[in-house]
Amino acid sequence: MPDTLEKRRPRPALRRAAARIDRATPPRRDRAVDALRALAILGVVLGHWLVTALVADGGSLRAASPLAAMPWLAPVSWTFQTLAVFFMVGGHVATRSLASARARGVGYAAWLGARLGRLFVPVTAVAAVWTVAAAGLLLGGASFVTVHTVVKLALSPLWFLLVFAVLTAATPLVTRLNPLWPLAVVLHVDLVRFGLGGPAWLGWVNLAAGWLVPYSLGAAWARGELERPRAGWTLLVGGAVAATVLVRWAGYPASMVGVPGAAVSNLNPPTLAAVAFGLAQCGLALLLRDRLRRAMRRPLAWAAVALVNLSAMTVFLWHQTAMMATTATALTAGRLPGLHTVPDGLDWVAARLLWLPVFGLALLVCWAAFHGLEKGTSRPRGRRLGGSRSTVVRVHHRSGRPEPKAARSA
Repeated sequence: MPDTLEKRRPRPALRRAAARIDRATPPRRDRAVDALRALAILGVVLGHWLVTALVADGGSLRAASPLAAMPWLAPVSWTFQTLAVFFMVGGHVATRSLASARARGVGYAAWLGARLGRLFVPVTAVAAVWTVAAAGLLLGGASFVTVHTVVKLALSPLWFLLVFAVLTAATPLVTRLNPLWPLAVVLHVDLVRFGLGGPAWLGWVNLAAGWLVPYSLGAAWARGELERPRAGWTLLVGGAVAATVLVRWAGYPASMVGVPGAAVSNLNPPTLAAVAFGLAQCGLALLLRDRLRRAMRRPLAWAAVALVNLSAMTVFLWHQTAMMATTATALTAGRLPGLHTVPDGLDWVAARLLWLPVFGLALLVCWAAFHGLEKGTSRPRGRRLGGSRSTVVRVHHRSGRPEPKAARSA
């Protein structure tokens, strides 16, 4: 009996902690926004872990993708390529945050500095660690191919931050921008690039215009223009039909992520097919808002979402490092299936699924080491700048015990 009681003790403690987080959350906060952000971040992480392989080839590591050998796995990329939802949520949050800052008399420069600080302060640790790691690998005799592969994978999340920072800086202009304008830019760029044989570099215009589409959708959401279910259905059906037509009859790749060796990538830079697919995802996200709000009334579910949001930058910046650290460490035991082998069959897929919990544990170690940097950018000092809308939980003191600290969403 004592053993049984011991096993039951952690569960009430977990529920009490979740209840404290639930009570500390501002009552007017739209928890569906945080749930969508958490789902988008986790989608990106799982997507990278599932479609990125490091193959041990002689004395070096090279990047590969199961989508190259098994193109029928393209639906995996449809599920986990969730950046459009993240950009939509980012546009929504930034628009409301800017309005709150203006209402409090906070200037644009102070508001932007606070938001960019929360983006880029955690980057310093990633850059420092990988600068040292790259130098150590080269000095230790690792091949240039290996160093180039791992550094590129580790720092690849930074392109997202640069684009997100540019769009954040442009928020005052985006607040009244109709999403059809950047969508028209993407359409014309692809028409010139693919239809008229224009230069390939023109596609990089879509790096800003493509992600501006969901970001400006988020601003429209903040203005109250996407509250009716009809808006969500229009985006979902229209985006899905457009993406299907473009893939089926216009020659766009079915995969919504880049595939090594492919002639065209839907993501690097974004194509019209990727933007159309993103519109469908955004429509689905809008339709799920009410269900997510109901689900987030459960303290345990809300606590999990709040914790992911509090560590969103750390998770995003370090998830590739966690995967590569696991791969490099395990290489001492030889070439292991699903980790170092060529991703060319279902056996690799099955083995990779078994490695996901290990990647998660490695990411937890990275989180323990570096989440303090993200936490440090969310001190109460910034509360004057961002407005209460961006606060995940409040600070309360009851019976001398502090509640969860105030935190801000990136």
